[in-house]
Amino acid sequence: MKTYTTNIIVALVLSFSCQAYADIDTAQQLVKRYEAIAKMQDSTYTGSSASEGKSFFYREVIQFKGDRQNPGKPLACASCHTKNPADFGKHIVTGKKIKPLSPVVNAKRFDDIEHVEKQFTEHCNEIIGSDCTPQEKANYIAFLIEEKTPSLGKK
Repeated sequence: MKTYTTNIIVALVLSFSCQAYADIDTAQQLVKRYEAIAKMQDSTYTGSSASEGKSFFYREVIQFKGDRQNPGKPLACASCHTKNPADFGKHIVTGKKIKPLSPVVNAKRFDDIEHVEKQFTEHCNEIIGSDCTPQEKANYIAFLIEEKTPSLGKK
């Protein structure tokens, strides 16, 4: 009986591990897709940069609400997704819980390409005021792939 239980536990761990790796593969494929598009747009483009993706994630943009005398709050991706993309986030307006961005922690983060594109379009326009470039998307996902460890005590 003990061996049977151990085998079940090992099988479950392996299946969850395979799912996480499969999603990392999907995320890496998306990076390659955005890199290819970026290269078509700019022949000098040399590839994605996780460090540029990190800068993009933390970059704050002040949203002006029609009156430069009364600017809005500075916003960044980290405003909702926290300083650690491996942690759960929380929407700053609605308070709705947001699953981690890191594909290592959230195996479903990049499993639907149409949803990924919809989210990029919506959030990029919301935060930076325009759609993100293929370079920015590639950098962003490259950064998220590197973020593997949730903060202690956060769920």
